[in-house]
Amino acid sequence: MTTGRPDQPELMSVGPDEVVVTFTTAGAETVATRVGDHEVTTTGPRHVAHVSGLDPDTSYPLAVEGAPPAPFLPPTVRTLIRPPGRLLATVATANDTHLGEVEAGRTGDPATDAIGPIRRSAPGEPPYPETMNRAVVEAMQTLNPDAVVVKGDLTAVGSDEEYAAFLAVYGVLGDRMYHVRGNHDAVLDPTMAVEDAPYAIDLDGVTLAVLDTVIPGTDAGQLAADQIQWLDDLASERVGPILVFGHHHCWDVEADRRPDGPYFGIRPADSEALVDVVRRHDHVVGYFAGHTHTNRVRRFASARGVPFAEVGCTKDYPGAWAEYRIYEGGYTQVMRRVTAPAAFDWSERCRSMIQGIYGELVLGPIEHRCFAERF
Repeated sequence: MTTGRPDQPELMSVGPDEVVVTFTTAGAETVATRVGDHEVTTTGPRHVAHVSGLDPDTSYPLAVEGAPPAPFLPPTVRTLIRPPGRLLATVATANDTHLGEVEAGRTGDPATDAIGPIRRSAPGEPPYPETMNRAVVEAMQTLNPDAVVVKGDLTAVGSDEEYAAFLAVYGVLGDRMYHVRGNHDAVLDPTMAVEDAPYAIDLDGVTLAVLDTVIPGTDAGQLAADQIQWLDDLASERVGPILVFGHHHCWDVEADRRPDGPYFGIRPADSEALVDVVRRHDHVVGYFAGHTHTNRVRRFASARGVPFAEVGCTKDYPGAWAEYRIYEGGYTQVMRRVTAPAAFDWSERCRSMIQGIYGELVLGPIEHRCFAERF
């Protein structure tokens, strides 16, 4: 029985057979989390309630002892469908790892930054990007995926030292780890971490296509005509599902008007070209990015409604990474949160950044974090 009210209980992840709820308590309180007839108890101050053994595509009542329903703790939860057919591959992704960063929550806007809060590792603590990303890698090792794609902003400013730190953390995953640069990685060296992108990763019946979306010297993104052609040619040659990865997110091609100036993601004309490739090839089944530090999915009628998804960052709240299970008849995306104690604590410290709205801003609705897509 809990003696203290759970703080910030959130439905964090949903899969075909599982639900994960996370929260904190002031001390070592024991709290029950119930999903239908399934119940798990956790002991604080950090709570990761992982309820498994659920049925796919099924609605369940959801309750955390001592906590009323809230925007991120709905009274019911529906598990994802389990796509039909054989499991072909399991893939993990991360983005916005920011090795070398020393301040979190700095936006570049003097008024916002003056209010803060700006978060830093405490004296004697390891650098927070290392704490967070080592926790992500540890979780990925437990998953044991066929491939890991780290999609940009590997470093803070792209120095040799920062890139070496990234490789030291993620290199333990061996030759199944692939990466490509983001805009942060091209600040000092316009060729840092290009990794010969675009390139393809061939798995059992699945192709992962990795694109370079960076315009060195700016945070805006692009997809040059030769990369669009490369993806079009790849889709013409392959017969199995193709999942596409890059750092920058796609512009909303269904928006009423184009931006007046540079766009923070892939520039509108290039986004339209990317969406057109997806439209013409039924087996291109999604585009997955980072950059915004936010969990969000856009679906365009002109591209069969397939996901154009963004996944939150690893370096602060919620310490996000994503798991993909690809079947003969579809795939699932499940966003995961780091659960190692030091990483969990750091992420909790970061949820109040940007004048207190950061946690709500970046977490996004559950259907933007976890979803199933049929082929």
